[in-house]
Amino acid sequence: MPHRIALHKHGSIKLNRRDWHVRSLLGAAAIGIQGTMPLWLRAAADAVAKQDEKVLVVVQLTGGNDGLNTVVPFREDAYYRARPKLALPADRLLKLDDQFGLHPAMTGLRDLVDKGRFSIVHGVGYPTPNRSHFESMDVWHSCQQKSRREREGWIGRWAASLGMKASGEDSPAIHFGQEVQPLALAHRRLAIPSIDSIERFRLRVDLPTASQEEASNSETAGEEDLVGFLEASTQTALRASARMSEAFARDTDVNDFPSHPFGQKLKAIARLIAVGATTRVYYVTLDGFDTHSQQPAAHEGLLRQWSEGVSALVRQMEAIGQADRVLVMSFSEFGRRVAENASEGTDHGAAAPMFFAGASLRQLHLGQTPSLEALDDGDLKYQVDFRSVYAGVLEGWLGTESPMVLGGEYSPTELFATS
Repeated sequence: MPHRIALHKHGSIKLNRRDWHVRSLLGAAAIGIQGTMPLWLRAAADAVAKQDEKVLVVVQLTGGNDGLNTVVPFREDAYYRARPKLALPADRLLKLDDQFGLHPAMTGLRDLVDKGRFSIVHGVGYPTPNRSHFESMDVWHSCQQKSRREREGWIGRWAASLGMKASGEDSPAIHFGQEVQPLALAHRRLAIPSIDSIERFRLRVDLPTASQEEASNSETAGEEDLVGFLEASTQTALRASARMSEAFARDTDVNDFPSHPFGQKLKAIARLIAVGATTRVYYVTLDGFDTHSQQPAAHEGLLRQWSEGVSALVRQMEAIGQADRVLVMSFSEFGRRVAENASEGTDHGAAAPMFFAGASLRQLHLGQTPSLEALDDGDLKYQVDFRSVYAGVLEGWLGTESPMVLGGEYSPTELFATS
């Protein structure tokens, strides 16, 4: 039987083992952690960077964002032929140049374009694309395409590599949201905090299925290892809880964020940065991009939320003098098919743009735009492997050698301007 422990702020703890000292460890926790590790290892979850180092905010656009109606190639006749109902008229677009325009809901991000604080990497994907939400997202999170992937993510591997070199007060990464923690943050030797909200916290630790056999072989040893994991994890929880309380209580001059949940997640991140948190990667999601039917209204609302939230974060970083430290990276597990379907929507596709907002970006357009004529079974052919984009972020922004994190050599995309 695996250990399973759950704590809610105003609830009770349920254990499947009679272990009062484990119960006492959990009693003090006031924030969410979702982490896994083998029983024979102890967690080392306090790896952090210095406050003057770069910060990455990862925005996951869950469901498969329609890249063609986000960055519209309005000069392409093939776009209008493929989408007689969904194609956006050129005169409604927020023009970027004489080839592309942004969806009209993206006024906030269009303002960042004028400031040189926005970048689009066109045609991002990977070989032999998978159109399953779960499988494709796993590929993006783990950077592996083999059938039996290790349950570790690229950010988890990055954070664990820091743990061998540094220690400090804050967790190297934090996930904001009520959804299950993304695989991208998972690592067998590290527990990353998952924060539901500043006001409401919960703690959950699930030990992996792979450890069940060892647990059954030695119940006592299993309990001792669990205690060790909880000791490390709870200390991380307490530190993160204290930082949350500080961020919530202090007047940080962080305001002007949209009231929707996505905007409030980014406001919480801005507060943490403002109070000097040394966390270097923040992870948030915006769900709802699986637009198989009646796409126009739903897509417009989602793009507005994304644009409002990201642009508000960049503005706040400028206001508190942190703009040069903070980069926002947005991605989706795949794009949509080029042709619209019969339900005024689009189906699962392949290649799509990635987006960056922040300082020091090299140029607006990066990568090669896929052809709308030479398709792969109705999908755009990818031009840039997403792991090359990750490599550019790891090496050019987080200052980390990318092969050890990505599990292979990928030529880094040149995202940032050179001084």
